[in-house]
Amino acid sequence: MKNKKLLQRGSALVEFTLVGIPMIFVLISTFEVSRAMWNYHTLAHAIREGTRYAVVHGSGCASDPLNSCEATIGQVAQRIQDAGIGLDPSQLTLTFTSSGHAIPCNLSNCLGNSTLWPESPQNAPGSVITIRGSLPFQSALAMFWPGASGGGTNFPTFNLTAGSSDIIQF
Repeated sequence: MKNKKLLQRGSALVEFTLVGIPMIFVLISTFEVSRAMWNYHTLAHAIREGTRYAVVHGSGCASDPLNSCEATIGQVAQRIQDAGIGLDPSQLTLTFTSSGHAIPCNLSNCLGNSTLWPESPQNAPGSVITIRGSLPFQSALAMFWPGASGGGTNFPTFNLTAGSSDIIQF
């Protein structure tokens, strides 16, 4: 009788090892993939909002010569920050491109930039502008990837990237 109870306890431990540990991994994986997708979606949304703001603030947006409504890099960056709730501004790298001329900056540094963007004559209606963003993402799942180095909480990172292009409307 005593041996039967020991045998049952041992089989429960084996069953948990065979089923429980993989299920915990699946649960953690679900949370990590969801967190990555939330970060990517927020990044893509924020970049798109910045582009939408810039395309309606070109050289033709002001019909009155006293009204200057052209956008600066700081204003576009502020729109990106406002739309990117939860994104770390010190980690987000932006690249503003108009007619092949690229201006890279970190979101924290972009906020104080008063340079007009896109600059004249690339801010004329019909010109194409592009904003790209890159955000490093650390995932606990990365420690299971082949070749991952580090231990403890120093997990490898990979970059989430998003970009948006549009034509200046006016």
